[in-house]
Amino acid sequence: MGEAGIAAGGAPVDELTQDGMAPPHSNSNSLPDSDSNSNTGCAANRSYRCELPAEKEIVARIGSFVERCKKLQDEASVHSSRIRAEAQVLSQHALAYDAEIKSLKGEIAALLEKDMIGNHLVEKLDDDLYRARSMIYEGDVAALLPHKSNGLFLRLLLGPVNVRATRNDARFKVKEEYNTYRDRTAVLFLAFPCVLLLLKNFLWSGCFPAVPVQAYQAWLLFFYTSLALRENILRVNGSDIRPWWVYHHYFAMVTALVSLTWGIQGHPSCVRKQEAVRHFLSWAAMQGVSMLLQNRYQRQRLYTRIALGKAGRMDVVWGETAGMKGQIWVLYPLLFILQAFQFFIGFKLLKTPMVDKDYDWQMVACGVLLIVMAVGNFANTMATVATKVKVKSRMKRKLQRMSSKTS
Repeated sequence: MGEAGIAAGGAPVDELTQDGMAPPHSNSNSLPDSDSNSNTGCAANRSYRCELPAEKEIVARIGSFVERCKKLQDEASVHSSRIRAEAQVLSQHALAYDAEIKSLKGEIAALLEKDMIGNHLVEKLDDDLYRARSMIYEGDVAALLPHKSNGLFLRLLLGPVNVRATRNDARFKVKEEYNTYRDRTAVLFLAFPCVLLLLKNFLWSGCFPAVPVQAYQAWLLFFYTSLALRENILRVNGSDIRPWWVYHHYFAMVTALVSLTWGIQGHPSCVRKQEAVRHFLSWAAMQGVSMLLQNRYQRQRLYTRIALGKAGRMDVVWGETAGMKGQIWVLYPLLFILQAFQFFIGFKLLKTPMVDKDYDWQMVACGVLLIVMAVGNFANTMATVATKVKVKSRMKRKLQRMSSKTS
């Protein structure tokens, strides 16, 4: 071999060890350490699962966050249990106070019947009990009282859902929305029949087409249904609405539904067939005027009564509530005329089978419903008048006592 001879392994002769093996060299071809091998393997082989430092950090953060959420849930559960227990105690107190108010009223009535208490003191005590009742039913305590049942109508339309608002501001918004809805629909209630009557005389040659009249009847069905729905929700939330006015809207819904199936005949028998339609549209126009009067003037009086503590904040204008001074000479005659006219239309429809063999059953059904509504409206109007007389006499006695004390 030459002086530059190379061993069989390819290493220089002078670098060979005694056993004939070349020593390891630290060059680029040397093997990496174990950590470098691991990272290189993770980078080279995506199917190989390894946990990087960033992954460890995010896993730890999410685990800590889940634990904090669990702790918050446990604290909220304890808080809710404590709130429910406190609310149950307050609810029992509220029910006991309500029962005590009724008991005190009974005691006052018994003492008055036995002439053991004066009338002036009875009126003062009644006012005090009314203020106490308002604190329970109009304030935050009202949310703790058992709410009224939804009733069949609400259950049919909405199902077993709780429509009672837990906050006072939400309850008052329901009332204001009801007032706004009445304002909008009162204008339509007046304008719709007036337009139909005018078009009959100037455009339709004295006879109503079927489509406009049935569109008006469909709107009446929608109007009374939506009004009854809102009033039922208001009653659940504490509004003092007489049951009759809700029932009246039920009867009106049925009347509108039946009238939708009533055939509107054209020429040549339209004068005879559509006589009841003409009367009903005239009555509806008068009813629209009555609604506008109630919405505009009676609501002002209602706000005054609420400010004086004589009415609840959830009370609304319905039927024949107390109007402003002098309004009785405008509103009540109009109401009595409306009721008499409604009774007349119902009676005219009811006697149709006696004078006409070619009659529709819808005439008789609508006649019965109109008579029922007219009689019910008249009875409730008279009840309102009686209440007004009682209140006015009570106020008169108060004024007399005040004048006697000053003199």
